[in-house]
Amino acid sequence: MRRLASAGALLAALLPACLRAQEPAGVAPKASLDQTAADEPVTVFTQHPRLFLRPARLRLLRRERERASVRWQRFDGFLAANAPMPESGLAQALYYQVSGNAAVGRRAIAWALGPGADLRQLALVFDWCQELLADTDRRALIARLQQGMAKIVGDESIPGVRSRTLAAVALFDHVAQVPNRELERVVHTWWEGKMAPALNQGREVVPREDAYALWELLHAIRDNTNLDLRESSRKFFKEFPIEHLMSYYPAVFPGEDNDFRIGATTQPGDPDLERAALSRAAELSMVAYDNNAEENQYLQGWLMHDSFILRGAFGAPYEFLWANPYQPGLGYSLVPLVYHSAAFGRLYVRSGWDDSADWFGCFDGTAQLFHEGRRILINLKTPAAPLMLDSAVIAWGPGAMNLHVMLDKEQEAVILAGLAPRRVYQVEIDDEEVFEETSDPGGLLVLDVPHDKQVGVRVRQAPASEPR
Repeated sequence: MRRLASAGALLAALLPACLRAQEPAGVAPKASLDQTAADEPVTVFTQHPRLFLRPARLRLLRRERERASVRWQRFDGFLAANAPMPESGLAQALYYQVSGNAAVGRRAIAWALGPGADLRQLALVFDWCQELLADTDRRALIARLQQGMAKIVGDESIPGVRSRTLAAVALFDHVAQVPNRELERVVHTWWEGKMAPALNQGREVVPREDAYALWELLHAIRDNTNLDLRESSRKFFKEFPIEHLMSYYPAVFPGEDNDFRIGATTQPGDPDLERAALSRAAELSMVAYDNNAEENQYLQGWLMHDSFILRGAFGAPYEFLWANPYQPGLGYSLVPLVYHSAAFGRLYVRSGWDDSADWFGCFDGTAQLFHEGRRILINLKTPAAPLMLDSAVIAWGPGAMNLHVMLDKEQEAVILAGLAPRRVYQVEIDDEEVFEETSDPGGLLVLDVPHDKQVGVRVRQAPASEPR
């Protein structure tokens, strides 16, 4: 019996067998975490600017300025006019690094020395504006960075750890011990001891809205220490770009400055457009991190539509920082329309790649249907007829245990939702031997059944089944 497996099997035709990280120019080969002893110091070997603006990236951005690209013109328009920016430190310091405009760089320093400066942007200003810092300003910013790190020392969230990591990298050879200890704690205690084991066990520790913060952290560590944190959770990172793509609702959301894709969420109300901008920024930074990975090349194809270029004051700095319009992409329409993560119990199904497609998702303990521009919550315990999408048949409720279906050649699977999580089920399909399958943590079974003929599918929980 041929059965449809997890996302890894679904994407096998598209995704290579190994991760291939793009190496920063002129540095030693990256080290695997498997080769790093738990007590080995994590050392920063780079000079300023260290964070995100490594030599190859900075050369690209300066060429974009010389070419007067659309992205540069939009970014330059805000800064040249001294327009209010939601993230002034990031925007002004980035502009200084690319343009050499010292007046704008000094505005970034003034912002960093003023009230309300957040730790992440403080680190970027300190790192990117080093050449403009007077000794008194440098000492003041060093003190602020250390205070900011101490203030959130107990914050174990991805954004909190990201911000402390950026500060530690920026401060590395300016302060004794504190940056070293923080980086070792992040790599050895937080990542190797907590996050990587959780990801490998299928535990939910990376919310979708934290994707950009995670990739900032990955860039900061890899670019400055040559440690690639992905190495300890290869499967998660191999699948993440495609999952991120598949978890968008199909409909386009028109913003004031550009169109947005909206990621699946359990939150009611209108979309958070800053979150939507950071979702795109996360994808741009994924491609920048490893543009050789085939999964990222499909993501690059997804990113190349001009109507989604971030043009607003919040998004324009991210678009300019991370986008590489010269990087070729692959057609994302080749990505399978059914994505199933058996490890995490998540499912995303599209009927097609057009903006009017239907979409079904099971994630974060909820089930949703997106149809004709509307998000519809699904109660998987309520009896209902099977949902017939062009790519799959999805069934839940009592009727899911005894189905009669006929898949056409375009439909990839029969998907049973709302089952007991991690339970063994006996599956009987007409003219096939009975076999056993274990539902995933979300109570999903994804089955491949014969195509182009009517078949019965009967499912029952195996006797004396225990959670797995």
